[in-house]
Amino acid sequence: MAKIERKYLAHYVDTSADRENPVYERLGKDLEEFSAELSAQVDTKKNILGETAVLISGYEKTGSVEPYYAEAGTGLFERLQNIIDKSLVMDDLKTAVVEVKLWEERDNSTYPATLEEAFIEVKSYGGDTSGYQIPFVLHFTGKKVAGVFDLNTRTFTAEE
Repeated sequence: MAKIERKYLAHYVDTSADRENPVYERLGKDLEEFSAELSAQVDTKKNILGETAVLISGYEKTGSVEPYYAEAGTGLFERLQNIIDKSLVMDDLKTAVVEVKLWEERDNSTYPATLEEAFIEVKSYGGDTSGYQIPFVLHFTGKKVAGVFDLNTRTFTAEE
């Protein structure tokens, strides 16, 4: 079996503030790396026999998007700039991220995907002479829905 190239795991962020009408934009143009970090909640206990029991009870998943170079006219830039300009908090930071497995084409332009709720944390803005940068972190809530993503229409459809 051949190794899967990184470009075949796609991440789309909903850039719309309207949850009923999502507009998905793909991450990656200026990114050399993007990984979902799984910080496990681990409890260990040692008993009187010297044995260690390990319990992993969950994960706190995050993904850091750095660098992110602002590009006028894109939905993601508009969303991030709005967070900065209005100092948005709480539910105003809520979005959805769709992870698409491009190595498993189903029908013409549809691929298996998972939609997960997330919150956007803007870390800073400004940057150096290379361009206006707005690095941000996606904090995933664990609320996931399996389905398919259509690349042509950029729509997610949940499985029944």
